[in-house]
Amino acid sequence: MKDDNKFSLSWFFRWFLNNQGVTVLLVMLLVFLNIWVFSHISSLLSPIFSFLAVVSLPLVISALIYYLLKPAVDWLEKRNFGRVSAISIVFLGVILFLIWAVAALVPMIETQLTSFVTNLPNYIRDVENQITLILKDDRLAQFRPQLESLVTDFSGKALEFAQTFSKNAVDWAGNVAGAVARVTVAVIISPFIIFYMLRDGDTMKDGFVKFLPTAMRETTARILHNVNSQLAGYVQGQVTVAAVVGIMFSILFTVIGLPYAVTFGITAGFLNMIPYLGSFLAMVPVVILALVEGPLMLVKVAVVFTIEQTVEGRFVTPFVLGSKLNIHPITIMFTLLVSGSAFGVWGVFLGIPAYAAAKVVLAEIFDWYKSVSGLYEEIAEQKDIKGEIDVK
Repeated sequence: MKDDNKFSLSWFFRWFLNNQGVTVLLVMLLVFLNIWVFSHISSLLSPIFSFLAVVSLPLVISALIYYLLKPAVDWLEKRNFGRVSAISIVFLGVILFLIWAVAALVPMIETQLTSFVTNLPNYIRDVENQITLILKDDRLAQFRPQLESLVTDFSGKALEFAQTFSKNAVDWAGNVAGAVARVTVAVIISPFIIFYMLRDGDTMKDGFVKFLPTAMRETTARILHNVNSQLAGYVQGQVTVAAVVGIMFSILFTVIGLPYAVTFGITAGFLNMIPYLGSFLAMVPVVILALVEGPLMLVKVAVVFTIEQTVEGRFVTPFVLGSKLNIHPITIMFTLLVSGSAFGVWGVFLGIPAYAAAKVVLAEIFDWYKSVSGLYEEIAEQKDIKGEIDVK
């Protein structure tokens, strides 16, 4: 007994074994060690990664559509429809919408895209003429060398891109064929996955939680519920905002007389699902076409873009999304940059919901750490004392 007391009072016990900071460092060391080990045995896990790459696309598509259709199914079920009947009615509505879109929108978009591609050389020639006229303006004489150098560099990069495109056309064609095959399989499988998710989605969580130890069930159920709420709010909100933006751009572009108004409007709505960057990316081809049409059209496009950004930022986004995610815009920008660099297009579209889900899990872990570490008790006690003084 004396030896135990002597050991507990030793410098080794006090500075290492009973030190919260050392414990945190050891946990971090173990995490990084696991990451290092997995990075060196990734070749052994390649079959698992290949399997996940195959099933990820239909699962992601199914999850997105599930979050979009679930409110309609729940609404019908509250109106005394059976769950399966409600799902069937929603599926029928989606099929009718797709038939209308294929019959009405697709031919229009196809015509506009064909016309745009056919006239693209003329547009490029007109842009070059516009740039040449700008360079000949005497008011820009002092900036002419820099502008000519900039145009020369741009032309060189465009030529290099064209050469690279022609060299890699065969490889890209093979990749496109593989992508089309994966998308086709996903489109065939997704309706079945969506049906079972809509039918059994509410019971899946309970079924999963039952396999966990009793002490972990309540916490896990709370995490799953919060993650599900975050993902549902994000997907439903982003798609709603994107639809409103697409309709708004299509109407405004038509009003100002911009060619290919509907195609550019739908493109803008689709790209708007990328937070903060989508609208600007969608405006690039619009600005190029406006330059071809003339300075007046460029001014009209600038006015349309200003109106859209004002309406979206002041009314649409706050009303639809509100503060559901509670993520700072700077955090969103960094998340998009990191996820886009690491995972490409998938990272851009899925980086924000993945971050929102991870934030819920980390917040739960941090709450658990506060309760077991004892490092935050003093702060809590100070708040209690201050509260008692305020009451007095």
